[in-house]
Amino acid sequence: RKPVRRPDLLLHAGTPQAFTLPTDSPEADGTMAWSATTVIVVHITAGGCTGLGYTYSDAAVARLIEGTLKHRIVGSDPFAPTKLWDALQTAVRNMGRAGMAANAISAVDTAVWDLKAKLLDLPLVTLLGARRDHIEIYGSGGFTTYSDQQLAQQLHRWVHDAGCRAVKIKVGSNPARDPHRLEIARRAIGDAALFMDANGAMDVKAAIASGRRAMEAWGVCWFEEPVSSDDIEGLTAIRAHLPAPMELAAGEYIYNVDMARQLLACHAVDVLQADITRCGGVSGLLRVADLADAFHIPFSAHCAPALHLHALCAVRNLRHLEWFHDHVRIEQRLFDGAPIPHDGRIAPDLAQPGCGLTFRHADAAPFAVH
Repeated sequence: RKPVRRPDLLLHAGTPQAFTLPTDSPEADGTMAWSATTVIVVHITAGGCTGLGYTYSDAAVARLIEGTLKHRIVGSDPFAPTKLWDALQTAVRNMGRAGMAANAISAVDTAVWDLKAKLLDLPLVTLLGARRDHIEIYGSGGFTTYSDQQLAQQLHRWVHDAGCRAVKIKVGSNPARDPHRLEIARRAIGDAALFMDANGAMDVKAAIASGRRAMEAWGVCWFEEPVSSDDIEGLTAIRAHLPAPMELAAGEYIYNVDMARQLLACHAVDVLQADITRCGGVSGLLRVADLADAFHIPFSAHCAPALHLHALCAVRNLRHLEWFHDHVRIEQRLFDGAPIPHDGRIAPDLAQPGCGLTFRHADAAPFAVH
């Protein structure tokens, strides 16, 4: 016989909301500049519990969830998030799985996993299967718009106040100024590891020359997206010519497991990245991390530290998590339970069910996108 489900144990979806928060100062990386960041928040309920998910993207993602995905969500089984994940992938087939569609699915998927854990009265990491009780973070920001003083102060705080063992700065928008900024960074952080991220601003030859000089002069040991992550042949060529122990990293724009497979199969990266708010939520993140593990490649997560925390504690091949200035500032402002670093690490609160986050509606209301 077909089982009869209790009506209160079927999913109900609230109206997704978008909030745009201004940056605390002008920000730019190797290829673009911005003055605000938008977060799209999703609440999904069943059995008297509410699951929380979110993504960083355009406000149009909220309309996509409400208009395209909601009818697939409502009435689904809260204990089968991966089944719903498959249905949502089908729902966006004709518009394309990447970009905003992937952002939308990511927000919904993290909300359903949070809800499932709450219905079982478990921390999400316990439900997923904990492999560790904390994760290492590295400080990230170092925007190209920062003055020398801003850059030095931010990096110094991460190392000396948050205890980060590594920090990352943006490069590539003004190559002539990059050596000066790397010198400031090295003086500010002492012996801590120094990373740089070009956000795809360079060509292959320039990236190889820049990587070699950065390694030799300032001990830079991590080079992220020297060229676009779409240029897999370029990444592969750069990786082959970078000096040890510099590692090449890419993957923050992975929207599905096939994009991860292409980077891995071409041996284009030393460390694979992905972002839970882009690659399909918890369900997608675990698939990507497992695939990297099958290739014996370490995994590092991009941004959104509060949302990544529980899932990453279940990842086998984890290297670290990006403690990104913009997202840290937003998450600590809008979410109760956002993690606070201690000795360069963050840890899940195992006394709370789900992901341990609660959205502060009143604090977010002034930034609502109408």
